[in-house]
Amino acid sequence: MATELSLSTLADLPAAVARPGYAREDLTAGILHFGVGNFHRAHQAVYLDRLFTQGEGRDFAIVGAGVMPGDAKAREILKAQDYLTTVVEQEATLSTARVTGAMIDYIAPGDIDQLTATMADPAIRIVSLTITEGGYFLDSDDNFDPTHPAIVADAAAPDAPKTVFGLLLKGLRARRDAGHAPFTIMCCDNIPHNGSVTKRTLTGLARLSDPALADWVSETVAFPNAMVDRITPATSDRERGIARDEFGVADQWPVFCENFIQWVLEDNFPAGRPALEQVGVQFVPDVTPYELMKLRILNGGHAVIAYPGGLMDIHFVHEAMEHPLIRAFLDKIEREEIIPGVPPVPDTDTSAYYDLIASRFANPKIGDTIRRLCLDGSNRQPKFIIPSIADALKRKGKITGLALESALWCRYCAGVSDSGAEIAPNDPNWDRLQPVAQEAKTRPQVWLEMRDIYGDLGSDPVFAAAFANALTALWSEGTAAVLTRYVEDTL
Repeated sequence: MATELSLSTLADLPAAVARPGYAREDLTAGILHFGVGNFHRAHQAVYLDRLFTQGEGRDFAIVGAGVMPGDAKAREILKAQDYLTTVVEQEATLSTARVTGAMIDYIAPGDIDQLTATMADPAIRIVSLTITEGGYFLDSDDNFDPTHPAIVADAAAPDAPKTVFGLLLKGLRARRDAGHAPFTIMCCDNIPHNGSVTKRTLTGLARLSDPALADWVSETVAFPNAMVDRITPATSDRERGIARDEFGVADQWPVFCENFIQWVLEDNFPAGRPALEQVGVQFVPDVTPYELMKLRILNGGHAVIAYPGGLMDIHFVHEAMEHPLIRAFLDKIEREEIIPGVPPVPDTDTSAYYDLIASRFANPKIGDTIRRLCLDGSNRQPKFIIPSIADALKRKGKITGLALESALWCRYCAGVSDSGAEIAPNDPNWDRLQPVAQEAKTRPQVWLEMRDIYGDLGSDPVFAAAFANALTALWSEGTAAVLTRYVEDTL
C-alpha cells in the first residue's frame, strides 16, 4: 500500500525514498515563483532543497504564484500534500526518488491582494519565472510587442492585471511606495538573454501606463540572465503509477526527470541570494555562450528529432533516438550545420557536449514524448532553429538539414502523419498554422511569409529554395525517404 504524501506521513515513506533534511518550520519565504510546473520543481526547487538540507539558505523558501486558470488545480493538488513533491531521477540502470519540500505556500490565481502583499514584503528578495517561451509578448524580432491584446488590457487597467508582467509591476509599485528596495527578477525560461528579455517586456508594459515606474524598474531592478537545463517530461498516469508501485509514494503530481541538471547564472542579486554555488550552480559574469550552446544544440536538437518522429508515429523520444534515420539526421545536422555556428564556450568542448546531449535524449527511462517536443513550434522555432539558419547563411555554411527541419515542422502542422493518422492540435496558434501548412503543400513560400515567425529570413532566396525542395519532397516521398536522401547527401 502506497503512502499518501504529506508532512505528517514523511516518516512512513519507504526507506529507499529520501526526504527533506529539514523541518517545514525551519523555512521562511524568500522567493516567489510564477509558473509552478514540472521543470521548476525538478530544477530550481531541487537546488534549493539540496541547499536547505545542508543547513544553508533556509530563509529562501519558495511561495508559488498562480496566474492561469489551470494553476488552480495545480495548487489544489500541491496544497493537499503540503506542497511536497516526489522527484524521481531516472537513468537507464538506476532510478531514485526524493521528496522535496522547498515550497511552503502557493497563492491561488486571482488572489491579487495576497500576491501583491507577498511581493511587497521585504523578505521576498527574488521573484522567479518559468512561464514558457511564449509568455514574454515578443514580436518576430524578439522585441516587446505593445499591441498584444493582453498587454493592452493590462496597460489600461494596471490595478487589475491579468498577466505575470502586470502582476509584477503591481508588486513592484507597492514595494516602491512602501520605501523598500526592489526584489530581483530571475527568469528561468529557455530564451536567449532571458533576463534582458524579461526586463524589456516589464519596462515596456510599465511605460504604457506609468513612465515613472518604468524608469524606476529600469534603474533599480536586477534581471540576471540564466541558462537552465534538465529534461523533464509531463506527468501522466504512467509516472503516478511508477511512484506508487515502485517507490510506495501516492503523489498526485510527481516529477520525473533525468539525473543531469545544470544552472548557469549571472551573479546579479542586489537584494541577496541563497548560496547556490554550494550545490552546483555555476555563477558566471556572462551567460551568453552557455545559453547559446544549450539553445542551439539541445533545444534545437529536440526540434530536429521531434517532427520526423511525429510524422512517423513515434511516441517516445528514446524510440526516435533508436530509429537509425532520425539518429543519423540528428548527428549530421548537429555536426555539420548547428555546432559550427556555436561560438566557443569557456572550458567546454561543444562536440563532447553534443555527445552528452544525444545520450540524454536516448535515455529509455525518462518517458519523454515526441508530442511534448513538437508542442508550441510557433514560439520555439524562432528561438531554437531560425537563429541557426540565419547564422549559417551569414557564414555561407550548410543549411540543407535546417531547411528540412523547418519543412518537417510545416508538414507536421498540416495535421496528418505519413500513415494518415490525425495529428491533434499541438500549438497555441494551431488554427492559424494548419491552413497555412496545408496551402504550403502546393505553394511552399506561403509558410515562410509568416513574418512574425521567420522575419526577413523567409525572403532569403537560398533558404526559400532549400525549404521548398524539402517540403515538396516530404509530401511526395514521405519522411523516411527524405531523411535517407539528406543523410546520403542527395537531397
